[in-house]
Amino acid sequence: MLTLTIIQILQVLLNVLWWVIIIQFVLSMLIVFNVINTSSPFIRSLHDGLDRLTEPLYRPIRRMLPSTGGIDFAPMIVLVAMAILNIILNNVGASLLSGGTAI
Repeated sequence: MLTLTIIQILQVLLNVLWWVIIIQFVLSMLIVFNVINTSSPFIRSLHDGLDRLTEPLYRPIRRMLPSTGGIDFAPMIVLVAMAILNIILNNVGASLLSGGTAI
């Protein structure tokens, strides 16, 4: 049961990270289209904090991707990878619950 608990904790962390990426993306779009202004200290610190959280995930992907101008595909690739990881965790958890092996 410890393995199942660890899988559930990992799924919760993936869910939190998914929301962080979505919020960072929406905030970036609002800043780019000048809907909100970064002169506000709260917005600036929120944007900087979210960038610091997501940049370690995006950096290796950005190095591998070709330059696409102003479009950044790194968040989409991270979200797809997280969805795949979540499917794998679900299958491992289901296998453990049914009495099978984890691998």
